[in-house]
Amino acid sequence: MAPRSESERDAMTVEIGFAFFSALFLAGCAALLPASPIWFLGLEGTAARAVGLSAATGAGALWIWRVARVLLRFDSRRA
Repeated sequence: MAPRSESERDAMTVEIGFAFFSALFLAGCAALLPASPIWFLGLEGTAARAVGLSAATGAGALWIWRVARVLLRFDSRRA
């Protein structure tokens, strides 16, 4: 495999940044939507912890999926 050019390295850097920040935005939205009953309904105790944990778990999974999807699509376009 030939060494990458400066423009290819720059494109990869931009794509990695896009992957991380778009995943962060989507994960934040995905965490706030299911966690909103904690604030709007005044959930407390075990119910609040369960809702918060499920929202955080879903957001983390979405973050990983989004980063992997963006970077794999970038790699497949490059090939």
